[in-house]
Amino acid sequence: MNYLTPIFLLLSLGTALLTGHYAGSAPVKIEQKDDLHMSWQYLLNNYVSREGNVNYSGMKKEVSVLDTYLDVLAGNVPATESSREEKMAYYINLYNAATVRLVLEHYPVKSIKDLEDPWDTEWIRLGDQKVSLGYIENQVLRKMDDPRIHFAINCASYSCPALSADAYRADTLEEQLRDATLTFIRDPRKNTIEADQLYISAIFDWYREDFTGTGTLIDYLNRYARVPVSKNATVKFKSYDWKLNDSN
Repeated sequence: MNYLTPIFLLLSLGTALLTGHYAGSAPVKIEQKDDLHMSWQYLLNNYVSREGNVNYSGMKKEVSVLDTYLDVLAGNVPATESSREEKMAYYINLYNAATVRLVLEHYPVKSIKDLEDPWDTEWIRLGDQKVSLGYIENQVLRKMDDPRIHFAINCASYSCPALSADAYRADTLEEQLRDATLTFIRDPRKNTIEADQLYISAIFDWYREDFTGTGTLIDYLNRYARVPVSKNATVKFKSYDWKLNDSN
């Protein structure tokens, strides 16, 4: 189903078309913060399935809409006094939108890992500076001390937590993070969880320290798993499938 482009999006899109490619555009300042993620939601509605797969070929035809959204985010960085929820929603959406934009820049491509330094290249505008995906993840989101962010950000690959079809928002963030965490941990394609053995995503290995701040990895999984896991369960990690999460 296609959704009509919001009026706000059309107005800001005109700016993007005049200024050209995203890298050369200027940050767009808006006054109504409720509109901040409107254009991202439009793209999610039209090009992302409920399973988190992306119609990259379709979205590429509206890449200027995505560029406008990144311009809006660049011009509306959360203030120091902004709530933790507002900041977290902002940076999760920025990470996900920038990841999609990076893929579109090189699409068609089989994997984000085919790109050169996808997480280390500083190209994402954040106010008057440029940052990398790695910076957003490691220096901003992970420092908020909520490991559920790992299930909200998407690396454009099949083994990643699904790209949410809903933009993250401050007023629904807690529910969205819980849903994303439950969905990922309980997905048998991503994790096999039994009482005496775990065969789980490599995410839990790569970011183990984030999940064990207040207990063991098994303690963390037991908060969300359908089956209670023994503290003596064996733990193995799955190989990561970096194939692009393309719906086509």
